[in-house]
Amino acid sequence: MKAHEQQEFRLENLTCANCAMKFEKNIQALPDVTEANVNFGASKVRVIGSVTVEDLEKAGAFDGIKVVPMSSKRTIESKPFFKQKENVMTLISLLFLVIGTIISFQTSEADPYAILFFALSIVVGGYEMFWSGLKNLSRFYFDMKTLMTIAIIGAAIIGEWREGAVVVFLFAVSEALEAYSMNKARQSIRQLMDIAPARAVIRRNNEMMELGTEEIIIGDTLIVKPGQKIAMDGEVISGQSSVNQAPITGESMPVKKVQGDEVFAGTLNEEGALEVRVTKRVEDTTIAKIIHLVEEAQAEKAPSQKFVDQFAKYYTPIIILIALLVAVIPPLFTGDWQAWIYQGLAVLVVGCPCALVVSTPVAIVTAIGNAAKQGVLIKGGIHLEEMGRLQAIAFDKTGTLTKGFPEVTDLVTEASFTKSEILQKVASVESYSDHPLARAIVNHAASMDVAHSAAENFHSVTGKGAKALVDGIEVAIGSLKWAEETTAISANVKANVETLQKQGKSVMVVLFNSQYAGHLAVADAIRESSPTILMKLRELGMKHIVMLTGDHPTTAVAIGQLLNMTDVRAGLMPEEKLEAVKSLRNEFGRVAMVGDGMNDAPALAAASVGIAMGGAGTDAALETADVALMADDLEKLPYTIQLSRKALRIIKENIMFALGLKIVALLLIIPGWLTLWIAIFADMGATLLVVLNSMRLLRIQK
Repeated sequence: MKAHEQQEFRLENLTCANCAMKFEKNIQALPDVTEANVNFGASKVRVIGSVTVEDLEKAGAFDGIKVVPMSSKRTIESKPFFKQKENVMTLISLLFLVIGTIISFQTSEADPYAILFFALSIVVGGYEMFWSGLKNLSRFYFDMKTLMTIAIIGAAIIGEWREGAVVVFLFAVSEALEAYSMNKARQSIRQLMDIAPARAVIRRNNEMMELGTEEIIIGDTLIVKPGQKIAMDGEVISGQSSVNQAPITGESMPVKKVQGDEVFAGTLNEEGALEVRVTKRVEDTTIAKIIHLVEEAQAEKAPSQKFVDQFAKYYTPIIILIALLVAVIPPLFTGDWQAWIYQGLAVLVVGCPCALVVSTPVAIVTAIGNAAKQGVLIKGGIHLEEMGRLQAIAFDKTGTLTKGFPEVTDLVTEASFTKSEILQKVASVESYSDHPLARAIVNHAASMDVAHSAAENFHSVTGKGAKALVDGIEVAIGSLKWAEETTAISANVKANVETLQKQGKSVMVVLFNSQYAGHLAVADAIRESSPTILMKLRELGMKHIVMLTGDHPTTAVAIGQLLNMTDVRAGLMPEEKLEAVKSLRNEFGRVAMVGDGMNDAPALAAASVGIAMGGAGTDAALETADVALMADDLEKLPYTIQLSRKALRIIKENIMFALGLKIVALLLIIPGWLTLWIAIFADMGATLLVVLNSMRLLRIQK
């Protein structure tokens, strides 16, 4: 194995953020390892260098960490609560504590039998903690287990056996709660992993077989029956059906799929049988990329988490120093050594940085996991925080605020003709043309169930229009100026055409046998959801909403007015969009750019947060953007901003809870009220508050 080879492993029993940091340091200390990165949120480790599972498990032996290669099909079953060794030992510890407490209340705390049961409670409930703490102490490595070990041994020395036993039990409960909360947060990834089936029926060389997805190759034909999940990304080659794409895109309504349409692994085929040509291997499917990117996102540290990590680095030594000063300085003046040593031990317990260290990652992991289930991929804690601080949003027009293709928006007819008659004749002519506006007319006729006829003598006049003979009538369709070369157009018609053009629409006049018959307007129609989305953004307090487009200023301004945009900048080349985003950042601080992930790539990169549309369909969107809206619409944008703001608020609250409760507990030293019980309740209470507060992010829905 090459020294620079990169390997990834899944981890089980990774219980706390401190343990993750220690595990990472232990791996980095291995002789053949050049780099190691432990992802606490996703419970993964990435190692560059030559290393075995045994080496890694030895490095994680202090916390009982189990290691599984990513490629391994072996899964470690999650045990029920009462079958988990640590929980059983905690309950036995509680039993000894209760017996000891009963004896101590009947006799005294110094009763030998009471002390025996308290000692048993401490050893049973805390032997793993003591073993780790003593080893850390021998290496001068101070984490929360080291602090707890010193505090409990100190409590035993000064005769506070009951409080020592209570503290060990409560600490074990606190550890179990932290592990439970992280497992809940990690479930979002596990649910994503379970979306796509592990096996599928395929046809290869005219032979039907059932294979594991890792054995399926590009070009195989996937057989998908009604009610089955699609196992691989591919293209429909036969059949039609409605497919529920909610697990990938977050869309609430099923999407119709016909021959030539793209389908994604993990989506549910609802009603018809499909044959799908596999286009990606299992590790390259959209769901596999989403899982990978979500896990990477949860590993990327947000600014607030970096602050907490830096703070914790100095915080623990300061707490040890304070505890030492509390234990030593006052007795030099008062002489009551036992009382002040007890206070010093309580300071050590209060000082455990557990709640502080977990305050940020548990919120980030929960928020990113929730977003992924809603069809929004946020590629890191830093982007989550930036989304929560946005002051302005810039939108591309075509394909973002609009549908990205022309549609017939208006059809006006002369009194002697019906709309269906005009549409039938015009579609018959335009069916011979490849122009986008012509296709829009033909598609509109099809949507209105108007069948077109055969046309004769089709003739296209570049830049003006087209004409042909349909059912014995010469039909011409083109610009107003071209029509006026043939016949007189009334002032009313010209005024209506001008009004439509001011709205950014392309208007075509229809002539039957050289006489005016009507006119059609075609435009890249605004998405039905765009006005509502922009209104929600304004309600969320977004200060500046701007459109950046390469389209003609007339069209852009008309659409901008319809959408009530704050600002419209039109006729922009990609480099000019980039400059526009930079100027917006200078003016408003944090700016998001929403685009399609391709021609908007420079502007997406320059924005504080680049948001790509339709991440499920384009690899480019997944790669270039900071946030990808997996469905090709904006409906999830207000939800994402709301989630990010809530996460930012919760992270700040968590840090305040974690520090605030400890400061209050430390202030109890002054009147001498701080006890080990209060200390552990302050630590456990802070951890509980942080965890429960972070879990509120799971409630935020679209």
